[in-house]
Order: sequence, then structure tokens, then C-alpha cells
Amino acid sequence: MTPTRLNDLLFARYGELNWWPAGTPYEVMVGAVLTQNTAWSNVEAAIARFGSSGCGLNLTPQRIETMPIEELTEIIRPAGFFNQKARYIKALTAWFKQYNYSTEAARRAGLPELRKELLAVRGIGKETADSILLYALELPSFVTDAYTKRLLGRLGVTGVSGYDAVKRFFEEGLDTKLYNNLHAMIVINAKEHCRAKPKCAGCPLEDYCEKGNK
Repeated sequence: MTPTRLNDLLFARYGELNWWPAGTPYEVMVGAVLTQNTAWSNVEAAIARFGSSGCGLNLTPQRIETMPIEELTEIIRPAGFFNQKARYIKALTAWFKQYNYSTEAARRAGLPELRKELLAVRGIGKETADSILLYALELPSFVTDAYTKRLLGRLGVTGVSGYDAVKRFFEEGLDTKLYNNLHAMIVINAKEHCRAKPKCAGCPLEDYCEKGNK
């Protein structure tokens, strides 16, 4: 199973998903931190607690920069691990400030440098960094997660293990324009079918999956 073939099979079922659901690139960044070790529904609940204003969601880096960490901790409580995530969001916001909170300015630094910088930010691991690069900064950095690794294993893809190897497998075999939607489709498919206890009936990959063929 090649990355392109996987994309084609999933796209025939799910189409263009327009992921990541957010009002601004900064909201994507915050969401990427909040989604660590929790369900997306909890992230949505936390983000909703920032409130709204006439200009849209009242979740801005300027507000987070000046907000007492105790207040931030309380707001994001639904996302779990709120004490450490509040510190991570503060650290990420400080990083973003060096680019004057401008995604255009950040992109000019280039993907390799930005990824290096993000991985040096407290609480930002590889998956979170790549999510920010791909979905907030619109740079071609494929996101790997537990869903992706599980899927490759069930599809019988051998010799590809570990975050960097899986990331390389997709980036070397896929058009960069497909990174965004393919990762989103993998996530949706994992929730609908490729669960820890798989629900193979009706899965678009059933004919190719070792679990589905048993």
C-alpha cells in the first residue's frame, strides 16, 4: 500500500474534509496543544470557554500573553492536564511573539528552522509541531500519530516504525498538497473503523487490511 493509493481509497469515501476546524491560525496552535492526550470534543469545550467578541473568537495571542496563568488554567480545564497545558500555551505564544504573531513572518523562516524552533518550545513534541506547521502555518510537514501507525500495521506495511520513519514514508511517497487532507481522513477513518477494536464492516480499506480479511 503506497501513500498515494491510501489517499485515493480514503478520498473516494471521505472527500475533502477542510481540516483543521478553527477560526484563526493561532487557534489551531492552541488546539494542537490542547488535543494532547484528550478527545477533540474536550478541546472544543475548552476553546469555547474563551468566549467570543464582535470580531469572532476571542482567542488571540495578545490576550494569552497578558492573561494570568491561573485564569488560562481555569479556561482550558475541560481539555485535561490543564496546569501543564497552560504553561505550554504560554511558551508557544512567547515563541510566536518573536514573529510579531504573524504567520507570514514565521513562514519566511522556512520549514526546517521553524520545526527546530517548535521542538525546542516547552511541551511541543513532534506531532504537535507538525500539526502547527501543517495546519496553522500551511507548510508541508506530514503529521504522524497513533492512528497512522496503527493503520500502516493493519495494512501490512513493513519496515516502517517510529515517528520519523512513518513521516518519511508519507513525505517521500505523497504530493505535498495531499498532506493536510490525508491526515484528516486517517483520523476520521480511525474513529469510524480502524479503532483499537476494529469495526471493519464498511471500511473503505477493508479489502486491503489484514484485520478485515480475517
